[in-house]
Amino acid sequence: MQRTVNAHLQFTLGGQSDMLFQIAVAAGTPILSESFTFTNNGRVYLPREIVDSHGTRILRFTGDEGTYEVFYSANVAGSRPIEPVREIDLLGYLRPSRYAESDALYVQARSMFAGLTGLVLVNAVATWTHETLEYVPGSSTGTDSARTTLNVGRGVCRDFAHVVVTMLRACDVPARVAAVYAPGLSPMDFHAVAEAWVGGRWNVVDATRLAPRPSLVRISTGRDASDIAFLTNHIGNLRLSTVAVNAVSDTLVADDHLSAAVLA
Repeated sequence: MQRTVNAHLQFTLGGQSDMLFQIAVAAGTPILSESFTFTNNGRVYLPREIVDSHGTRILRFTGDEGTYEVFYSANVAGSRPIEPVREIDLLGYLRPSRYAESDALYVQARSMFAGLTGLVLVNAVATWTHETLEYVPGSSTGTDSARTTLNVGRGVCRDFAHVVVTMLRACDVPARVAAVYAPGLSPMDFHAVAEAWVGGRWNVVDATRLAPRPSLVRISTGRDASDIAFLTNHIGNLRLSTVAVNAVSDTLVADDHLSAAVLA
């Protein structure tokens, strides 16, 4: 399966700022071709690449005041090898985090999903999240957590993923989130899914059911949205004006969204 992905960002800096971009496909992905440019009024910036233990590629550079454009594109063939799993990671993905307050929702989760284990539990959480929340583009903010989302009953992909991760951790299942390019997604954007550690592997859970899981291309991996944001800046004021994402695949495989799926 070949996939072509690209992203275009435009933003303005009010002063010098340290910026971190997570828009490149994960390290280890079989990339046929790849390109990225960072420019400001004709000046080209060359970011430094930092790679974490999950293959997340953080592109970092310091920019001065001005209007910037970022273009990224890649052609991908097949899937990246499954990364080794470390015990320390599994322990970390059992703990509550900023946007996934599994300690606060512990009683609710244990009551709702009592007696369920393994993939039966994972599918029950995914189905409940899908049926409980309404997917509404633009309905949430960058500070919304799983509890916030459940209180308002709506959200976007990151919110669905946070709820799934929170309920699974509360039921003693290691769970994490991943940012992906998602061919077949509508409306097209950066996409977020959850992953649950069951049966000795990470199983992809997309409670939005908006894109076929076999076509997904991993970008970044972490505890919650704080680890997988496509853009983070420090020091200077940044105003984002354009985010355009596209992802297409030469093959879109049907997905019943309840069988196990693995994201390489």
